[in-house]
Amino acid sequence: MKRLLVILSIISLFHSFAFAQKKEISQAQTYVKTGKNLDKAEASMRKLLADSANHANIKIWHTLTEAIRLQYEQANEQLYLKQKFDTASLFNIELRMFQAYESMDSVDARPDHKGRVTIKYRKRNAEYLSVYRKNLYNGGVFFLSKQNYKSAFNLFDAFLDCVNQPLFSNNKLSMTSPSELSAAYLATYCGVKLGNSELALKYSSSALDYKPGREKTLQFLANIYSEKKDTVLYRESLKTGFDEYPQNEFFFTRLVDFYNGKNQIDSANVVVDKALMADSLNTLFLYAKSNLLLNMGEYGKCVSICDSLIARNDTLADAYYNAGVAYMNMAFKAEGKSQMKKYYKCSLPYMERYRELAPDQKDKWAAALYNIYLNLNMGKKFEEIVGILKN
Repeated sequence: MKRLLVILSIISLFHSFAFAQKKEISQAQTYVKTGKNLDKAEASMRKLLADSANHANIKIWHTLTEAIRLQYEQANEQLYLKQKFDTASLFNIELRMFQAYESMDSVDARPDHKGRVTIKYRKRNAEYLSVYRKNLYNGGVFFLSKQNYKSAFNLFDAFLDCVNQPLFSNNKLSMTSPSELSAAYLATYCGVKLGNSELALKYSSSALDYKPGREKTLQFLANIYSEKKDTVLYRESLKTGFDEYPQNEFFFTRLVDFYNGKNQIDSANVVVDKALMADSLNTLFLYAKSNLLLNMGEYGKCVSICDSLIARNDTLADAYYNAGVAYMNMAFKAEGKSQMKKYYKCSLPYMERYRELAPDQKDKWAAALYNIYLNLNMGKKFEEIVGILKN
């Protein structure tokens, strides 16, 4: 008897719950019909869908999408009539609308208990949403202009996600169209600004196909791979960037530094020579060449380049330093004392000028001038440097 009473109680509770659910759906549908309290209708349907037991209930999904659709249309109408309305809110409603319709489509496409699939709403919903899809892109641009990168990414993401959604399978959407490529680049940019490499990489392959943004995308990727310490992809993105944009100093400096760090001087030299072929008068490229020549022991050629740089700009401190070091190295390798002094005398004006231009770089010029003054018997100046080194 007790067991029967428990069963009856459960049945009664189930019927009470079902009645309450039916009443809640009915109330939401009334809101939808009247076009009022649509936010309440949306909230109540989302509450029901929070219960996994209701997730396959197409009636709840249909009521939810209708509630959001009307909110969006009312907001659009207010903007059209130039009535006061929050533009950001409009785009957020649209985002919720697309997400809700896509979720509903996945339920609509489920097979029945016999394995049959009868998709009832897809064609109509896809036709309706296609009219407004471009506004997802526009919303992303809007939020981007406000530097709200997270919201911007969400809108671009929703715009691009439509390409892979079964809901739009008959729309022939493609990631290679101009709008999609532009959205992919802007989504990548948002991911970078958010400091989120996962978001930045999500559409990066398509962003690379967006020609106006390809150069910047390669820079984004290089920075991301550098942070991830992925040396293979880091070098690959730098090399691709440099090969395509040899005058871009971002790729040039990092690629040369990469090869120098690996002690691959020949590879670094190839990069520098190619850069100089693209721009033979570029100060940075010429300075890098002087560095390589210095490391390769080509001291005379190093000095020659430094002199050409100084002739164009006599305040380039590092050009003086490289020339000074080149002459000092010649002095170290000199066979006789007179030749050694000759090279120290040549180094002297470069190092003293470097000191004037870079007084804070004591760790570089102090030791150099110590050797020069010592070998040239320059007593007072030598004593001054000794004092500096002691301090």
